[in-house]
Amino acid sequence: MRTARLRTAPIHHLTRRGLVAAAAAASVALALSACSGSTTGSSSDDSSAGGTTKVTLQLQWVPQAQFAGYYAALDQGFYTKEGLDVTIKPAGTDTVPIQSVAKGQADYAISWVPKVLGSIEQGVNVTDVAQIFERSGTTQISMKDKNITTPAQLAGKKVGSWGYGNQWELFAGMQKAGVNTTSGIKLVQQAFDMKGFLAGDIDAAQAMTYNEYAQVLETVNPKTGKLYQPSELNVINWNDDGTAMLQDAIWADSTKLQDKAFQATTVKFIKASIEGWVYARDHPQDAADIVTKAGSTLGASHQLWQTNEVNKLLWPSTDGLGVIRKTQWDQTVQIAETTKDDTGATIITKAPPATAYSNTYVNTALAELKAEGVDVMGTDFAPTTVTLKEGGS
Repeated sequence: MRTARLRTAPIHHLTRRGLVAAAAAASVALALSACSGSTTGSSSDDSSAGGTTKVTLQLQWVPQAQFAGYYAALDQGFYTKEGLDVTIKPAGTDTVPIQSVAKGQADYAISWVPKVLGSIEQGVNVTDVAQIFERSGTTQISMKDKNITTPAQLAGKKVGSWGYGNQWELFAGMQKAGVNTTSGIKLVQQAFDMKGFLAGDIDAAQAMTYNEYAQVLETVNPKTGKLYQPSELNVINWNDDGTAMLQDAIWADSTKLQDKAFQATTVKFIKASIEGWVYARDHPQDAADIVTKAGSTLGASHQLWQTNEVNKLLWPSTDGLGVIRKTQWDQTVQIAETTKDDTGATIITKAPPATAYSNTYVNTALAELKAEGVDVMGTDFAPTTVTLKEGGS
């Protein structure tokens, strides 16, 4: 018997939150401008003033290092260099990022591909113009004594899932392994924290590499009196299992992309954003500090951990940061069409239109960056070593 019914995508597009962050989100009113001395960014159109083009970026959650590249691009003047006056809008608990683009409230939005695929099928006309995360950060973690090292071993276990459109890799992985996801598991509605897992109410819990996994490692194990260690956990990584889906991407309105001026703005925005991510790769501590300065409430060690783990999802890049790889896109679409969650629903019922993604703008941006000597591949990327402290402080 399942303990809870999970909501399905695309009604809720928030991906990372905890109780503290949720409370903070209600009071966050962050509007940063790339031009020094300016106030909040203005428009969701492509109008320009004073030689700069005003651009609004809608995030999918509050300021944190998941978005370090955009904050770094703002802080380091990369947007300004491209003639852009950028406002970054954090999300709230009820924000649906892609709707901000659809309603003209933002020029670009950051959102996971499977969630937007559902919106596209419902009539939202948007295009993935740059696939920033090449790898998925979603995992299923368990304590060593549960002996869960493969998706098949989730059978008969208490399996945690956030729902809200975050469940699809998990269900795809279990179904691929032959697990009956209707009667073969005990599905537990997981809160956006790890309390249920740490209390033993969940055998295997969802955890992003850059957030919830760290929350466990920031907690004292009552049996040892020390922080939990990676050696005490088993991790199922959906990238290794073959059911990973594309996550953070930059989305734009498909109709606006027919306008030449907006096409040029899109290339500039992608170019500066990639340069911001390159900065976050090469200066992880500085990038973490920039996000903290932008209003993140995460502790210092957690923020640096998040920056480092997010970098691993980008670098090294196979074809250049931001390129939408067809094999990964097709895998995401195939899972979206065929995987059923606990309600029996799939994300989409048919393949998305050709306008759902385009490499035109990111390829132009990458060519310009390469000509300027910017390393957009990160072939020699090596993650840093981060020591987490209790509570992420």
